[in-house]
Amino acid sequence: MPQMNAIAITEPGGPKVLQPVQRPIPEPGPGEVRIAVRAAGVNRPDMLQRQGAYPPPKGASDLPGLEVSGTIDALGEGVSRWSAGNQVCALVPGGGYAEYCIAHASNCLPLPAGFTFTEAAAVPETFFTVWHNVFERGGLGRGETMLVHGGASGIGTTAIQLAVAFGARVIVTAGTDEKCKACVALGAYRAINYRSEDFVDAVRNATDGHGADVILDMVGGDYIDRNYSAAAIDGRIVQIAFLKGRKAEADFSKLMMKRLTHTGSTLRARSVEFKARLASELDEAVWPLLEQRKVAPVIDMIFPLADAWRAHERMEESAHTGKIVLDVA
Repeated sequence: MPQMNAIAITEPGGPKVLQPVQRPIPEPGPGEVRIAVRAAGVNRPDMLQRQGAYPPPKGASDLPGLEVSGTIDALGEGVSRWSAGNQVCALVPGGGYAEYCIAHASNCLPLPAGFTFTEAAAVPETFFTVWHNVFERGGLGRGETMLVHGGASGIGTTAIQLAVAFGARVIVTAGTDEKCKACVALGAYRAINYRSEDFVDAVRNATDGHGADVILDMVGGDYIDRNYSAAAIDGRIVQIAFLKGRKAEADFSKLMMKRLTHTGSTLRARSVEFKARLASELDEAVWPLLEQRKVAPVIDMIFPLADAWRAHERMEESAHTGKIVLDVA
């Protein structure tokens, strides 16, 4: 059976449990395509999976990796949109850290015109996540203000650009002055260094007391109660991660008095059909912006596939701005 190079999680643990292995080249099933992978994005869920805290959904590959770019080289039964040789990027439930990866045909999108494979691999996970959580769950509208925690992350840099492109104002928090400057360069109206400023006061001052209409939070912990203070009347808070912990004490009277909505979501376990809908919406509303370079992924560092552990170390250090990508070809 033909083999491919891949990166496997040999046991739950630190970055060095990511080890090169040989695996059989997978075959696409009905509705699926096989992608000869050129690049793969690295995301925090990959780290959680490596640590044993985020198992893949039933039926998904046990290999890490949630987004890839490359060339379709095999089609499953019933696939009509794509042909062998098409260059695509794709959101996948796992298996991205490999030379070949299976993706559902409906969860693939064409390589944006003018994009490298490295750039395209940095798109799916963050753009799907931001589109759904900021614009659908959060309902961010033109003229509104959004607060993004972790503004220099892959999610944060994507959220800044898309919100600004659709007419919103963005305030971010970040951990260094350099990261704050990078966020402002991407279009943020105000960047708050959370190590030296209180973001609640800073948001109130920046909005003349109005507060943030939408808050995208990947921090959790004590940020939850502080988000309620920073939110505007009828504000929407969208939770997508809990870097500071998933349990917190909060004053829910703020939620009532301000008529706040606190929601959240995960993406990996959602159905193929749900992701297909997001892909279609992105193709229509966001792909033209990518091809015009009005928005683009911010690439921090690129590592060879065999050095995936170094990519995870880089992410765990939280020194990065934007996306970390693996060069697979």
